[in-house]
Amino acid sequence: MHHTWIKNPILRGFNPDPNILKVDDIFYIAVSSFEWLPGVRIYQSNDLVNWEHETDILTTQVDLRGNPQGGSIWAPQLSYADGLFHLMYTDVKSTKRPFKDSHNYLITSPSILGPWSEPIYINSSGFDPSLFHDTDGKKWVLNEIWDYRMTTRNKSAGIVMQEYAPDQQKLVGPVYKIFDGTELAKTEAPHIYQYGEYYYLITAEGGTGKRHAVTICRSKKITGPYELDPEYPMLTAGDKPDSPLQCSGHGSIVQTDEGRWYMAYLCTRPLLGKAAILGRETAIQEVYWTEDGWLRLVGGGNAPAIETEIATKQPIEQKKDTNFRDDFKGPLKKEWNTLRILADDTWCDLASRPGYLRMISGESIQSLFEHHILAIRQKDFRFNAVTKIDYQPTAFNQMAGLILYLNDSNYLYAYITHDEEKGRVIRLLRSKKNESILFPETVQVEEGEMELKIEVAGPTGQFYYRIARQDVWQQIGPPQDLLFLSGGFTGNFVGIAVHDMDEKNGSYADFDYFDYQGLDE
Repeated sequence: MHHTWIKNPILRGFNPDPNILKVDDIFYIAVSSFEWLPGVRIYQSNDLVNWEHETDILTTQVDLRGNPQGGSIWAPQLSYADGLFHLMYTDVKSTKRPFKDSHNYLITSPSILGPWSEPIYINSSGFDPSLFHDTDGKKWVLNEIWDYRMTTRNKSAGIVMQEYAPDQQKLVGPVYKIFDGTELAKTEAPHIYQYGEYYYLITAEGGTGKRHAVTICRSKKITGPYELDPEYPMLTAGDKPDSPLQCSGHGSIVQTDEGRWYMAYLCTRPLLGKAAILGRETAIQEVYWTEDGWLRLVGGGNAPAIETEIATKQPIEQKKDTNFRDDFKGPLKKEWNTLRILADDTWCDLASRPGYLRMISGESIQSLFEHHILAIRQKDFRFNAVTKIDYQPTAFNQMAGLILYLNDSNYLYAYITHDEEKGRVIRLLRSKKNESILFPETVQVEEGEMELKIEVAGPTGQFYYRIARQDVWQQIGPPQDLLFLSGGFTGNFVGIAVHDMDEKNGSYADFDYFDYQGLDE
């Protein structure tokens, strides 16, 4: 065996709540997608070092229109049994306290690429469902349980489990409360593994912020009682303010053919120590079983490691390639995501003008229903993104351009629009924690195709424009502090959008290309 040193995270940018699985010779990681579609991104690897975006699973199975910011698709869990992949996920419809409407579903497929079955509704008592296939043939569904009676803001009350009957496609028998959680609280993300004579319950605790952690307990009987790891938490950065990886938790484990075990978990890399613009990312570390039967990090302690070793069959170099380009010469590339609705030919038209994406306008940038935006994850602290656009607005309510978008409360939008006195102009709009500022400068621009660019260097960014085929880039507005594009459940996205508040589908923009160049090492 060889030992390959890698740097965490292995999945850069918005890739939270990783669930790792090995089937045959392939490792898979599924991550949460929240309000972005298609949902549940799947990465695959042959060596645990380099990962490729393989597919996204949820398409027509879900309707996310109107779902709240930070809701929708949470904590997917992949398992494999009976010749089928099983995917469990939560669709969160409301997060307004004291309640939480979180519906859990199960779908199956003979291949990771589908076709996937229609969703089977499981329950709604709490989020983060997982499915365990026991050696006796029984199947068990676990989930966090939400108790609205609790006086704390977070009302996670522990982990419950119930038998699942595949022939009836429903839960049967009693509900078992198998873990109340520790004083870290906010217990969620349950996964059961069988090793030796024990069932091991791996959970996330402490919330998804600074106190996030992995806690483990075990039992010789699957329904409990469960014994708490005496040295919990087995992974956390909650007491390590100088760690380059923060908010570490939500772990799942996998065994290699050589008998080694690894844990995938989420983490953040806060910019300037305070702003996780890239969102929650995925890291990996080797773990081992102690003689007394507990799981520990190789190397000792319980700290997340930004540099770690992976055992490989041959020497492998960890690759970093976050660049992305779409010239719109064929189908939309699978890296794209949309908000709450899929990119279909009703508003993403690749036929009307060959070589261009014709994007039909949607509702306003605040819309939770028909927001027409195509975007990719920001994966680098430093990057440049450029697009070329042909747009001829005739009203101030029409706009199209280049956007940095965290959520409907926090975004930066450089766009082409119409001014009654100046005609076609470029403007800059910022929303920071729901407070919007429309910068007063209106840049009059001549007709024709135009390029828009954003240059991002860590905490600051600058928008530019130029008329196509000209050499000189002109600034759009002042340099922008980007630290507000952080927080919440998702990471920042970079993309293109078209809006029209005068008329539904009232205008369109033609995009010639979109190019993202990552500049991090």
